[in-house]
Amino acid sequence: MKKRIKCTALSFCLLVLFGNANLASSATTAEIETIFNWAENSYSDLFPNHQTTQTIDPWAFRFYPSTGIYVGAQNNEIFVLGGPWGTDSPTFIDTIPNLTAQVLSSGGNGNVPGCDTSDIPAGMVVTQNGNVVNITTNGECIVVPNLENNNFCGVPAQPAATGVSVLSSTTVNTFKMTGIEISAPGIPNPSESAAASIANSKFCEINAPAELTNQIVNSDICFDMTDQFGALSDSGIPGITITPPITTKFVATATNQVVSDCFTSDATVISDSVTGETWVRDAGGNFVQTGL
Repeated sequence: MKKRIKCTALSFCLLVLFGNANLASSATTAEIETIFNWAENSYSDLFPNHQTTQTIDPWAFRFYPSTGIYVGAQNNEIFVLGGPWGTDSPTFIDTIPNLTAQVLSSGGNGNVPGCDTSDIPAGMVVTQNGNVVNITTNGECIVVPNLENNNFCGVPAQPAATGVSVLSSTTVNTFKMTGIEISAPGIPNPSESAAASIANSKFCEINAPAELTNQIVNSDICFDMTDQFGALSDSGIPGITITPPITTKFVATATNQVVSDCFTSDATVISDSVTGETWVRDAGGNFVQTGL
C-alpha cells in the first residue's frame, strides 16, 4: 500500500509518517538494516555518516541531520522524506523484498562500519544497529567454498595509523555439529574441538578503526560442511559414522575492548590494519611474525 500524504509542515508530516500507521512491519530487522546500510554505502551524499536505526512502532527509521533526510520502513515498504524528496509527502521507494534482492544480487550486503564484508559467502547477511553487528545465515545452512577466512567481520585496511589497539574476545553460546558421529576412543569430538578453538582465540588489532572500540559482534551461523568432511564416509576408519548432510551451527558473541599494547595482552593473534603484518603466539608464549 503506497501512502500519499500531503503535509504543510515537516513536524506534522513526521507525526503522520512515523506515528499514525497501524500496520506492523512484516520484514525482518536484518532485511531493514541491510537496506539502510546499503543506502548509506551507495548514496553517501544523501545518507552521510552511519546513523542508528530508531523505532516508533510500527516504524523503523534513520535520520540524517546534515541532509535532513529520513528513511523509514513499514508494512514491507521503504519510504523517504526530506532533502530532494521534499517535506510535503513521503515518497515510496520500493518494497523490502525487492530492495533486499537488489542489494544481495549486487553483492553490496549493506555497509557495516568497522567490518570488511567483501568476502562473505552467499546467503550470509551482516548488519549493524548502533555498536552491535549481527551476522546470520537466517536459519539456513549455507555451503562455504573454503574456510580459510572465518572472520566475517574482518577489519578493513586503514590508510594511516590510528594509534588504537583493540582486543576481541569470543564467547560461544552454542556449537553443534550434525551428520558426523565419533565413537572411536582417542579421536576428539570435532564439535567440541572447534568450539574450544573459537572460544580460546583472542584477536588484537593494531591501528584499529574507531568503529571497533566498542563493537559487539553476534553470530548465528550454520554451515553445510558435507564437501569438507564427506570423504570420511569412504575412509573406512572405524568409529566414524557419516550421515550427510554434515552441518555446523554456532551462536557466539565477540566483544571488543581497547588495550594499551597488543603485545602485552593475552591475544593469540595480532594484526596491524595499516601494514598487514600478523603475529601468532607460539607454544612458549612469544609472538612470531607470520608475514604479510
